[in-house]
Amino acid sequence: MTTLTTLFRALSDESRLRILNLLFSWGELCVCDIEEVMGATQTKVSRHLAYLRRARLVVQRREGLWKLYSLAEPQDENHARILEALASVLRSSPVATKDAQRLSGRIKRGCCTTFGIIKPRITPAILRHRN
Repeated sequence: MTTLTTLFRALSDESRLRILNLLFSWGELCVCDIEEVMGATQTKVSRHLAYLRRARLVVQRREGLWKLYSLAEPQDENHARILEALASVLRSSPVATKDAQRLSGRIKRGCCTTFGIIKPRITPAILRHRN
């Protein structure tokens, strides 16, 4: 039950839900891309990402100077079902939709760190399907 409690506590904050939505939509992102989309400070975004890491919802990896964050593999079947339901609910959220559009615009303009500098030859899957 402790794992489930930790999971739901992590999902009880709007900023963390917004971060998860971006990761559901885009896969792997740098902190600076998340902070730009959310209009939040690096400190606030990093704090929420650390919370999500402790809850085993996200993982990080280092790429040069940047730390990139992505969704963690679900711990079990219940965890997977919860994340699937969350992704579905977030897709219909006006705030989540606006965040995804904002990041999409940044990527198309070449202002996104993740896809502009770190992965310049990769087009995010979500943009490939929309064109």
